[in-house]
Formats: sequence, C-alpha cells, structure tokens
Amino acid sequence: MTLSDLSIKKPVFAWMLMFALLLFGAIGFTRLGVSQNPDIDFPVISVQLNWEGAAPQVMENEVIDTVEESLMTIDGIKKVSSTSRFGSASITAEFDLKKDIDVAVQEIQTKIAQTQRSLPRDMDPPIILKVNPEDRPILWIGVSGTRPFKELIEYVRDQLKDKFQTIPGVGEVFLGGFAEPNLRIWLDPKRMEANQISVEDIATAIETQHAELPAGVIRTLKEERSVRVMGEAATILEMENLIIPFRVGQGMLWRTIRLKDVARVEDGLADIRRISRVNGKIAIGLGIRKQRGANAVQVAREVKKKIASLQKDLPQGIEVGVNFDSTVYIEENFQELIFTLLLAVLFTSLVCWLFLGSLSSTLNVFLAIPTALGGTFMVIYFLGFTLNTISLMALSLVIGIVVDDAIVVIENIVRHREMGQSQIEAALQGARQITFAVIAISLAVIAIFLPVAFMKGITGKFFLQFGVTVSVAVAFSLLEAITLAPMRCSQFLEVGHSSFIGKRMEGWMHGLTSMYRRILEKILNHRWKVIFVATLLFVLSLKVITYLRKETMPPQDQSVFLVRLQTPPGSSLSF
Repeated sequence: MTLSDLSIKKPVFAWMLMFALLLFGAIGFTRLGVSQNPDIDFPVISVQLNWEGAAPQVMENEVIDTVEESLMTIDGIKKVSSTSRFGSASITAEFDLKKDIDVAVQEIQTKIAQTQRSLPRDMDPPIILKVNPEDRPILWIGVSGTRPFKELIEYVRDQLKDKFQTIPGVGEVFLGGFAEPNLRIWLDPKRMEANQISVEDIATAIETQHAELPAGVIRTLKEERSVRVMGEAATILEMENLIIPFRVGQGMLWRTIRLKDVARVEDGLADIRRISRVNGKIAIGLGIRKQRGANAVQVAREVKKKIASLQKDLPQGIEVGVNFDSTVYIEENFQELIFTLLLAVLFTSLVCWLFLGSLSSTLNVFLAIPTALGGTFMVIYFLGFTLNTISLMALSLVIGIVVDDAIVVIENIVRHREMGQSQIEAALQGARQITFAVIAISLAVIAIFLPVAFMKGITGKFFLQFGVTVSVAVAFSLLEAITLAPMRCSQFLEVGHSSFIGKRMEGWMHGLTSMYRRILEKILNHRWKVIFVATLLFVLSLKVITYLRKETMPPQDQSVFLVRLQTPPGSSLSF
C-alpha cells in the first residue's frame, strides 16, 4: 500500500497530518527570530588590550609584539593585523574557513594566558571577542539634558542601564561617551617641595592605605567571627586625612603629613577619552545588543515601550530618546518580503485557477502552499534559522515550486475522472501512476538547490539557509502531493471548466496549442540550427559573466550616512 492509498483510505489521518503541519508551522513562524542577515560567526577574532596611560609606541613594543608573536603559532591562522592607540590596542586574527571558530577562541585564550607573564602587570585582562555583524547594537539610546554630566552618569549607571538590561531578548547594553566616577587627586608641586614629598611617596601611601585586605577570623570556644579591616577611604574627607607615613627609600617621616597637606582631593570623573552628543548637547549613549537568535524587531519594540514608560518618571532636566534604530530598515525589509510572499501565493493561485478551470482544483493546489510552508517553518525553527533576507528570499522563490507536484498529481487524477472513474478510484489510480514521476521531479529540484548549502566561503555560510529552506520546502511539497492532495481529490473535485472564465480559457488554450504545434514543427525541421544557436547563446553568457561586478551583498540605501574623520596623531579631544 502506497502513501497515497493510505491517505485516501484513511482520510482522517491525512487531515490530521495537514492540520498538524499548519499548526506547528504557525507556532514555529511566530517564534522565529527576525534579522537582516543570517547569524554567522565570521572566521575573525578580535583581542582588545587596555593599558591605562600607555603611549601608542609603548603599546606596540610592550604588548602588541608579544601577543602577535604568540598568536602566529596557532594552527589555521591566516592573517593578523593590529592597531595601537593611546592606552589601548586591538589585534584582529583571521582564520581559515574550515577552522572551528569556538576552538580558535579557546586556543587564543590559552596562548594569551601563556604570555601573561611577559605582559605588563598593571595592564587590564585582555578581552577576546568573535566578530559577528549580528553582535552590533541594533539601536542607540541617547541620554542628554541640562543636568551636570556627572549626574547623567550616575543616573545611567545606577538606574537606567539595568532597566534596559532586563528586557527579554537584550543581550548587553553598551555605554558610549561614559566616564566612571573617580576620586581625582591634584598634586601641589610647591607644597610637595616644601614637605620634601615625591609623587612616588604619595602613590605608595595610597596603594598601601587605601585598600581593604583580608584579616582572617577570631575564634573562641563558643563562636567564630570574621574580621574586616576598614582600609578604604569612603569619603573625600577620609581620603584627605590619609597619612603619608614615609618617603620611599628614606624611611619613616618625623612628623605627620596628610594627603591634604600636599594635594587637593576632588570627587570627579575618569579621564574623558570619548564624548557623545545629541543635538549639540553632551550626552551618554546606550547601545542595545540583542541575544543570538532573538527577534531584533521585537526587541526594539520592547525597548521603545520601556522608553515611553520611563518618560513620566524622568528627573527634571534629563531627556531620553532613540537616536539610531537599525531595526526600522529590518522591519521595512521584512514587511516588504512578507508582502512579496503573499503576492506570490495570490498570483500562483490565480494562474492555477485560470488554467485548471475549476475552484475545487485550484483549492487543492492552493492548500499545498501553506502545508509545505508550515512544515518548512517548523523545521527551520528547530535548525535555529531566522527570518532574514536570505531565508525569506528562499520562501518567495519556493512558492511557485511547491505547487508543481500538486498540479502534476491533480492533473492526472482529473484525467482519470474525465475517463468516467469515480472520485476515489480516480484518486487511487491517478496518484499511483504519477508517484514515481513526482518523486523524480522533487529530487531533481532538491539536487539543484541542496548543493548551495555546501558552498564554501562567507557566501556559502550566508546561502546555507537558502539551500536548506528551499530543499525542505520541496520535500514537504512532495509529501503533500503524494498524501494530502490525492485525499482531497477523493473527497471533492470538480471536472471540466465550469466557470465562464474557465470555458474562455479552454478556448484560448486550444488556440495556443495549435500555435505551439506549428512552431514546434518548424523547429524540428531545423534541429541543428537550433542546437547551434542554443550553444552560441550559452558560450556568450559565459563570456558576459567576466564583466559582471562581484560583491558579497548588493548595495542598499538605508537613508543613513556616517561621517568618519581622521585627525593627525597627537590631536586632543577638544581639537
């Protein structure tokens, strides 16, 4: 017994299969993430190195050279480039495409740990990141106003950041133009000279006295208590009263000298190395990065809702708004692709109705589209795909393909009905005769598109979702054609062009058939000429390929422009 026989004889089973594909496909569709491009880990790893106060030349000689030398010994590394700036440096390592990027991250971590002894002790721990366009912030929020900059910083750090961090789908919140609050100690050279105190003496005093150290525990027969030494200065007054006990290398001082005697302590900010402005006002930017696979459009909507709810509780003199939103383009692109998808379904159904001539046959063909797409949405959800430009392009293309199998099966069943057989007998015989041909058609289409999923390079990673999506949709269309379509034909199927338009189309088809026969007769009489022309066109098309431009993605206008300025080395921030 074939699948078509089983479906015709057990129609409840077939209907339940169809409804299951539609239901779970709808659930998968609603849970799919939405993004502009597929989530792809590029074979590139970035290492961020920070050493406060180091000049670019020092960063290069003391840090970059050491790290680069260790990274070059990693297997599969293709290219290493670096950039050094004042107080920071970045190293970019590019690997072969066959290299597992997660393994590469672990190997880089191991190599940097081995070279840690050769790096400066007061340097910050290196930060290792995978390069992925999907990790860029999807929108930037600007916090500005008339309040002092320090109050903006405290409000963003203590209240605002956590409110956005807890939104579902938000992976991380970056801060732009942010400076950490700091106690700044302004030394007075004249008073230092009068007290014979050097900068090293003050620095040593702060390092030894402004610190909390473990003090152990006190044990008695009945209890045990932990001991805490209150070593850190909690206020400006306590910092000012810090005692400088000795001169480095010269021993203890004969009188008490406090920090306020040789310096001024100020509750200020860390060095301003980055600035952010909104409409000319000093501001702090919050960059929202979504989690992997999350719906970028939905995350942006939730963030905007949070901003709207915060407006009524904002302190006076503080403004919060969205300054850049990349999801606007993603949402417009997504809506346009969905509209194209619906148009494809509509026109496919219209063409089927015009040429099949009956509403029942058209309905049978039309139901093949949501059934195949429902199964496809279910599979790509479990594969971790997203609704992006590539996957939606595949779905738009596959609309016309998934109906092919159903049309072939239904046409053969209609032929048997026109021969006088009953609905059930026509469905059984028609489906049996055409099953092998339908399988061959589907496998031929899969053989064309599935190899796309095995392409190499970055382009191959992008088109993985394209090849898999088309192949899965065609496979479900085959399942639908040999199970559900014969079952529906056995239950309801009109034969003949019953409508006025159907009868007119039948007359037009006779005219087109006669024209086609006349053209075919002439072509068959000049076979070698036709083969020569076809071969010539094929050769010319290969020649034209060499003149086509080559690029990973087509140019797109997102109605946004960015300006990048590079100033001479040594330029100040105010410059």
